Amino acid sequence: MAKIAVVGATGNIGQRIVTEALSRGHQVTAVIRNAAKLTDRPDGLSVVVIPDVLDPEAVAAAVRGHDVVVSALGAGTSQDRSLYRKASDTYAQALRRPDEDGPRLIVVGGAGSLEGAPGVRLLDSPGFPEAYRPEATAHAKVLEYYRTVSDIRWTYFSPAAEIGPGTRTGSYRTGTDQLVTDTDGNSRISYEDYAAALVDEIEKPEHIRERFTAAAV
Repeated sequence: MAKIAVVGATGNIGQRIVTEALSRGHQVTAVIRNAAKLTDRPDGLSVVVIPDVLDPEAVAAAVRGHDVVVSALGAGTSQDRSLYRKASDTYAQALRRPDEDGPRLIVVGGAGSLEGAPGVRLLDSPGFPEAYRPEATAHAKVLEYYRTVSDIRWTYFSPAAEIGPGTRTGSYRTGTDQLVTDTDGNSRISYEDYAAALVDEIEKPEHIRERFTAAAV
């Protein structure tokens, strides 16, 4: 059993991660900015409210004693997309330890930095939707940053090209920097299976200080 802190636990992905981790018997703490957004509090869930999730001292205090910190923050509007990069600095400061005993960090990332063709990111591919570019670029910069960080145990988890509500099948395929597709060339995963894959990674770590991705079979 792990002690897991989920920052952004009220979002589409965050709440599924909370549900999945609790269903497996893990101790889960929701680290949130606004308690009013937690309209449905599952049994066994602990809650810590910190108004500023970009305050390293507040984050460090909120996650103290946990084995894993999951960053599932959502940016919301275009004006807020700098939140992703600011948050990466916050976590680096909050979780940094002089040894390997600090909490592990798993970041809910984006798919735009995955390679759709060898050496070519989806973000740089012809026809990439302009509406998604600001979000994809912000996520890509976060990954670039974490790849320079060697003193925290981070994992960056990119979803498939398409992610949305669905059912939990528990079946998925993983990859590292390349987009994972099915036999028809589609790349999709449900929020529920994404959460399952993330908790699987918590239970059986395979991607320390690297990015991985998952998509439906």
